[in-house]
Amino acid sequence: MIDTNVFVAALWSKRGASHKLLLLVGSGKFELHLSVPLVLEYEEVARRILEDLPLTQKEVDDIIDYLCAVGHHHEIFYLWRPLLGDPDDEMLLELALVAKCQFIITFNVRDFRGIEQFGLQAVTPQMFLKIIGE
Repeated sequence: MIDTNVFVAALWSKRGASHKLLLLVGSGKFELHLSVPLVLEYEEVARRILEDLPLTQKEVDDIIDYLCAVGHHHEIFYLWRPLLGDPDDEMLLELALVAKCQFIITFNVRDFRGIEQFGLQAVTPQMFLKIIGE
């Protein structure tokens, strides 16, 4: 599961682990899990910073459409709240639990303290790439 901050970093720059991770979506190296609230957050944040991105609105929409086409879709029911400090992170935790993910890929690893009790691990994009051998 990819946190919005990683998605945005991948859009901002073609260098770095976030962009490489986004390029690997659909490659079979890992599975992407999505929910409607997460996709809406991707869209909202990307639109808000669009003028700072090296991409057009259509390119961003195409990327999100691709993620939706190859990702696994899940409904979430917000059964575990509140566990984390940030309400936006709660949505990610819910999705990770429903999807039976092993990892939440984020730059805010510290915000996900305590998720180990659910068999989850918060990792940075760089850490995740190492885990999958990239």
